[in-house]
Amino acid sequence: MKIKAPFLFTLPLLIFFFTYTISFAQAQSEPFIYGDLLPDAPELAAGGEYSVGVRTLDFVNENQLDILNYGKGDDSLYNRPLKVEVWYPSKNSNKSDELISYDEVMGQNGSPTRPIIPFTFLGRASRDANPLYSDGSFPLVIVSHGYTGSRYLMTYLTENLASKGYVVVAIDHTEATFRDAAGFQSTLLNRSLDDLFVLNEMARLEKDGNSFLKDLVDTENTALIGYSMGGYGAVNVAGAGYSPQAAQLFGGMTGGSNALLKRTVGNPEFEASIDPRIKVIVAFAPWGMQRGVWNAEGLAGIKIPSLFIAGSKDDISGYEDGTKAIYDGAINSERYLLTFIEARHNVAPNPAPKESLNPELDINEYLRYADSVWDSRRMNNINQHFVTAFLGKYLKGESSYQKYLDVNADPEAKEWPGFKPRTTIGLEMDQKKPNN
Repeated sequence: MKIKAPFLFTLPLLIFFFTYTISFAQAQSEPFIYGDLLPDAPELAAGGEYSVGVRTLDFVNENQLDILNYGKGDDSLYNRPLKVEVWYPSKNSNKSDELISYDEVMGQNGSPTRPIIPFTFLGRASRDANPLYSDGSFPLVIVSHGYTGSRYLMTYLTENLASKGYVVVAIDHTEATFRDAAGFQSTLLNRSLDDLFVLNEMARLEKDGNSFLKDLVDTENTALIGYSMGGYGAVNVAGAGYSPQAAQLFGGMTGGSNALLKRTVGNPEFEASIDPRIKVIVAFAPWGMQRGVWNAEGLAGIKIPSLFIAGSKDDISGYEDGTKAIYDGAINSERYLLTFIEARHNVAPNPAPKESLNPELDINEYLRYADSVWDSRRMNNINQHFVTAFLGKYLKGESSYQKYLDVNADPEAKEWPGFKPRTTIGLEMDQKKPNN
């Protein structure tokens, strides 16, 4: 039997069609994991060379001021527990096998309309995987969530950074998580104190022969990443002492406690606490500037490189009188300001979980994560890109990353370095050198 020429011509096309259809169906069946790349993701959003392990640790900061019970008798001290999650480069030889389920909740502790509802979501890491020691120690990145939140609020970023050669520790700030939210005074006082305590605990474990962190983490090279109230803490830890006005406001909220005075500008105890191990900060939508938390003298105390990320319509922390004012006032810092035009406050979290789409739930379960203008997945990719460039340049000292930060260096350039054509719409990047 003879086969006609037209059929011979179309046979390869049919094979291609069926192969493409099967491949597309397989791709569609695979879940989108927080942090995965969209087609328009910038270059540095891609994961790094390392497989990622993850472990949970429990710390206790003893004899801390129990500000929520201040003045109610006894000594107003308590042992403050802090649960943390640590992501790190691992020995896992097959990155495609990395898939983990995280246990999270939505809701708000104590709210009659927002009960605590457990849910799970997937990530790309291996629970308790063996650490990779052969490449030496890795810089430390501390991650601090907002009020309320959890250590799992930014897994798209924590996993991504671990895959690029960082040990990343994210904190559950006691009395500020979805599960245990309590009086705001605790967050005002404890946020920066928690950050410094966790740094010291990681440094202790770095030298502990019984800890998996021994010879794995380099705490002398530390970055602090904070979102919202986490950004508030990061700005303070970086050297921006709170204003006297903020201390007075705090005292009024806590029945006369002067506890915040120890973190105010010019206080000798605060000045002594500025830790040289912290080399850089990344502050997403840091809260407090609108409320007079910092003045010019305080902001001038930031002397380390800083990356600020915010939405131009932030209605929680403010923009012109909020994040941008902090950026402008940090005159002694080499600093950057990445702005998502028209975005509101939620420039940092994971995308909204599918469970939050239930119309019977309080809409705030969805709005805790989502933005009404920007696709959260796209913001996640952009954050991965710029945080990678910033930490690579200033924490690891790799000058090749500078070009990704100097997006305005060539006024004739149509695109930003690392971005695909026509994909920088809605973004602005500003950069300022220190005055001194």
